[in-house]
Amino acid sequence: LFDRFLEERVLVLEARARGLGNAGESEEKESDSVRRLLSDAVLARVEVTDEEVDGYCRSHVRDFDRPERIRLRQILVPTSNEARDVVRRLKKDPKSFAMLAQTRSRAPEASTGGAMGVFARGELPPELERAAFALDTGETSDVVQSPLGFHVLRVEERVPAREAGVADCREAGRAELLRRKSDQSVKEFVRDLMARAKVNHEALSSPRPS
Repeated sequence: LFDRFLEERVLVLEARARGLGNAGESEEKESDSVRRLLSDAVLARVEVTDEEVDGYCRSHVRDFDRPERIRLRQILVPTSNEARDVVRRLKKDPKSFAMLAQTRSRAPEASTGGAMGVFARGELPPELERAAFALDTGETSDVVQSPLGFHVLRVEERVPAREAGVADCREAGRAELLRRKSDQSVKEFVRDLMARAKVNHEALSSPRPS
């Protein structure tokens, strides 16, 4: 903690020395001065080349693969009898799912017709995942029980898995490399300031020759 305090003070003093701040400022203004110092003296000089981005993406391209996903709706009710009644109504009128969700569902997304969003495997409770990923587009599940109650699910869309190419990685890869280089440059800048401050302190503290 003490080292961190010293680093912050050294940065504040350097900002003042460069005309970016004045003594007696509030902590908020001092922080703003330090941000401008780092932006001008360090971050503006950090560059990431296209070659570096391509190299990063070749090594990390699998991180950007998109797994299979489903767009899902649900109706959640507290009893199995209510859930079975919902299933019966949907068999008679499959297009009534959104209306039934709005009028019968106890889930937070009832007002949007039961639209839950898009999910990959591992993002839903196990009971719902097993039932949902077994459905084709437009299919409705039987009653699914979970600790929350009794669900009826519908898959609105299945989005196939897709392997990423280098082009899919470039924007995120450049941002990640820029973050890494910026962090390293700030550390080196602070380390240099601390070393200079130590030298100046030792010079000022050394006894003058008689």
